[in-house]
Amino acid sequence: MKKIKAHSLTGRITFDLMYHAFRAVKRNRGAAGVDKVSIAMFERQLEQNLLALMRQLKDGSFHPQPLRRVHIPKGGGKTRPLGIPAVRDRVAQEVLRCLLSPLFERIFHPDSYGFRPRRGCHDAVERVLQLRGQGYTHVLDADIQGFFDNIPHPVIMQGLAAEVADGNILRLVERFLRSGVMEDGVLHPTRMGTPQGGVISPLLANIALNSLDWRLHEAGFRFVRYADDFVVLSRSEAEAREAHALVEQHLSGIGLVLSAEKTKITRFAESFQFLGFRVSSRSVVMRAKSVEKFKTRIQELTVRHHNLDARVVEQVNQTVRGVANYFATTWTQVRKQFRQLDGWLRVRLRAMKFKRKYATDNWRLQNKHLRRRGFVFLSDLIPA
Repeated sequence: MKKIKAHSLTGRITFDLMYHAFRAVKRNRGAAGVDKVSIAMFERQLEQNLLALMRQLKDGSFHPQPLRRVHIPKGGGKTRPLGIPAVRDRVAQEVLRCLLSPLFERIFHPDSYGFRPRRGCHDAVERVLQLRGQGYTHVLDADIQGFFDNIPHPVIMQGLAAEVADGNILRLVERFLRSGVMEDGVLHPTRMGTPQGGVISPLLANIALNSLDWRLHEAGFRFVRYADDFVVLSRSEAEAREAHALVEQHLSGIGLVLSAEKTKITRFAESFQFLGFRVSSRSVVMRAKSVEKFKTRIQELTVRHHNLDARVVEQVNQTVRGVANYFATTWTQVRKQFRQLDGWLRVRLRAMKFKRKYATDNWRLQNKHLRRRGFVFLSDLIPA
């Protein structure tokens, strides 16, 4: 039976879709791109800007601007490069994402969880725990080397073309892939990869790895994938080694490789890290790097020579709630970690208040006094 492809996606680009895309971009906020046009500036002439952009997308004359390269810290003194598209380009990418996502949702594997509707990190970890309960004791903890920077463009385009026959849409996606990156005033071409930071990049990453998902499925392996972060679970070390060989072979065929340094075969009994958690046969807790990230952020907010004012309360609480919302679930065991981090946080707050670090200050600014000032603590937010 002949495969039916989507032919008329360009015709579905309407002003309502353009406006919906802009609202999504505005909700996600973000900085200006290389053209220095912020979301607020774009919104000042919103209808005019959206109509002009819609015409360009429909007649194929649209050309994206280069991404603005920034580097964000990811712990251990290392940074992660992000590419920030111009606001108009983010809107255009969101339009494409809205058109393409429903087509590919039908063919994505159920155990792929990254950047998909009504799915998230917690669902992925819960699936891992479910498989743990079914007797899958061994784990291939896989890491694709420089995944987002190294996905070959032909792999992405072939995956798209398998479902989409609208040449205009395919050309628009290819232009985004080849738009280049601007860093320190120098334009760098992008001959491979889909830069982290683009609205459409997560969808393209899922398209590129969908063939791996189904290859593992057809070989009888159980896996859980969140974008490029995935684990393959098996009942024995021999099975895990078979999975390792299969993954290496498949990735080699699409121009990608596993990181020899970060990929390992382990067991639940020895623990492994997945999506910010440390998962073992007995517990699920914050991994060390997640703890370090929390402490680094709190240190930035509680500099001793600054005042302990309402702004600090707001910022600290926002950080605490964010960490608790992610790590305090019904299936994690973080109470001990949270108590230790709460104690460390209170030391930081007292040192900020009194400009020193003395044990006797525990009595001068007791826990109840910190709560009266409005502070919340991690332990307060653990589900009953």
